[in-house]
Amino acid sequence: MTISAQSATARKGPRELLKDPDFRRLLFTRFAASWGDGVFRAGLAGAVLFNPERAADPLAIAGGFAALLLPYSIVGPFAGALLDRWDRRKVLIFANLLRGLAIIAASAAVGLGFGGLGLFSLALAAEGISRFIGSGLSASLPHVVAEESVVTANAFATTLGSAVAVVGGGCAIGLRALLGSDNVGSGYTTAFAVLGTLVSALIARGFTRGLLGPSVVDEPPNPVVAVARGLADGAKHAWRAPSVTAGFLALFAHRASFGVSLLVTVLLMRNYFTDHGVFRAGLPGLGQMAALAGAGLLLAGLLTARLLRKFGRLRAVLGALLLAAIAQSALGLPMVLPLALLASFVITGAGQVLKLCVDSSIQLDVADEARGRVFALYDTLFNITQVAAVSLGALVVPDDGRAPGLLIAATVCYLVGGAGYVLARRRTIR
Repeated sequence: MTISAQSATARKGPRELLKDPDFRRLLFTRFAASWGDGVFRAGLAGAVLFNPERAADPLAIAGGFAALLLPYSIVGPFAGALLDRWDRRKVLIFANLLRGLAIIAASAAVGLGFGGLGLFSLALAAEGISRFIGSGLSASLPHVVAEESVVTANAFATTLGSAVAVVGGGCAIGLRALLGSDNVGSGYTTAFAVLGTLVSALIARGFTRGLLGPSVVDEPPNPVVAVARGLADGAKHAWRAPSVTAGFLALFAHRASFGVSLLVTVLLMRNYFTDHGVFRAGLPGLGQMAALAGAGLLLAGLLTARLLRKFGRLRAVLGALLLAAIAQSALGLPMVLPLALLASFVITGAGQVLKLCVDSSIQLDVADEARGRVFALYDTLFNITQVAAVSLGALVVPDDGRAPGLLIAATVCYLVGGAGYVLARRRTIR
């Protein structure tokens, strides 16, 4: 059974949703955590990729992506079982506090000039906990809004959270300009992310115990067995919902294509592009790209619920994949700075529409007692897909990032993902 909100009143739009104090609290918990995520990731990226005291080739950049994306791939299946077993209010509080400790440790490593496995391990820990928090927020949402409003609420919360992360990244770029681009300055910049985690934990503390679920615990008595079964249980519940498995295939295609595009873009910004009027190369250029991507996220958040109501989930997903494929080839292949920035706006917006469609499938078509495990599986598989795509791309991409073959492959991947989505939706459960 899918759990609706504890409030019986159906809410239709963001303005009405914001009148609910529990939704506002969950939203602000997400905002604080997302701001910290943005500061940490931009600070770490600046330290590794644009630090005069360090050098980064394509394989080193791929290692940085692995540090940001793989942690939840390792702990996700187990975390999902815990989200469906523990009070999610406590999870949000203690996970944020633990992430704060990991951020401090990683920032100290940056400031002291550590790199390689030591720094990546600390980044893995911080990002792994961040993904755990994100899954907890997503699994909690249906407990604070009416079922009829889950799609709108998810689009609103997720999109604004992503935009706040972009703001956090911008803050990190500004702090880096003030504190310096060397190891010490980068360490101080990265450390500011701890403020977001502390505020997020403080806001989450205001929830009533048990409000965020789980309402039903569908777990064996032995917690060790429950944790170990996280991956298998998430896969089983996802397989039972064709809309969810189809969405997984579509997102596989997007994450693989997006990972390749991101690798190529970072290298172009670092080693090939030069300033072009108001458009900037280097780290400022990545900041402009992040701002445009944030605008794409916001537009997607405003449009997704309307697209779903007007066209349905099938057409919305296929339209997003097709739009991303067109942007990848028409705007990305010329490898011109202004067009690359525009491509980031279109592709990120299309990807967000796709993500929100899949989020709503999980929130509406998966039972509450299994929702945390499915969200955990979701993050696990997609992060592994993106890291694999970036790693394979790093083996063949030149240092200056000019790799049209990779962008063509990414375009084809979007089209294959659309075909897979259609076929998977036609599957019937026996």
